[in-house]
Amino acid sequence: MADSEAGAAAAAAAGMAHSFTQEYFQIPVVTRAYTTACVLTTAAVQLEFISPFQLYFNPELIIRRYQIWRLITSFLFFGSLGFSFVFNIIFLYRYCRMLEEGCFRGRTADFVFMFLFGGIVITLFGLFANIFFLGQAFIIMLVYVWSRRHPLIRMNFFGLLNFQAPFLPWVLMGFSLLLGNSIVVDLLGISVGHMYYFLEDVFPNQPGGRKLLMTPELLRAMFDRPEDPDYRPLLEEQQQGGALQPNGEQHN
Repeated sequence: MADSEAGAAAAAAAGMAHSFTQEYFQIPVVTRAYTTACVLTTAAVQLEFISPFQLYFNPELIIRRYQIWRLITSFLFFGSLGFSFVFNIIFLYRYCRMLEEGCFRGRTADFVFMFLFGGIVITLFGLFANIFFLGQAFIIMLVYVWSRRHPLIRMNFFGLLNFQAPFLPWVLMGFSLLLGNSIVVDLLGISVGHMYYFLEDVFPNQPGGRKLLMTPELLRAMFDRPEDPDYRPLLEEQQQGGALQPNGEQHN
């Protein structure tokens, strides 16, 4: 009897592990890589394998001591395990995935190029803004681009506010202000997000405008692949998660 129960438990555990692995690899590649890197970085800090002092953005250490990794690790750490970390990871996973499965579906190279553009510009602004960790600004940039490309979706914030998607970054900035946090990070993310949105979606469609952000062919060769026929994307308007979710309502 004990052997049969142990066997059933082992089979159930194996089934859960297989299901988790299957779901994990259903996450699009860029979202999967970035979210995993953020979680593993936080876990490494929590387990004291590394220190936040080895990760934060410090131009002097980057230039004079060649600690180049800080250009990347400053985007991967959102603080110790707690509300702030969970909040940021949920937003990162949600809006990064919806972008990758929505307007960037089948255009992984273009999505990676947006990451590079956002990361480089945020880093340049970070030289003057005295910000130690840049990941939150990067998340706000992703949210801004998603919100501008889905202007008709209505949002609900903790059951208190209903608004159109383009107001989402500003609502998040107001939430940060209410919590007593600096809004410099939010303004940085909004500014860089608007720069990308304007250069990619607005300026090319203006009279005399043209496309200025061109994805390098090297990125296309590296990342653009035929789509997996078994791939199951999330539905942007139906996905629900956390306290903030699109209602899926549209208005003409």
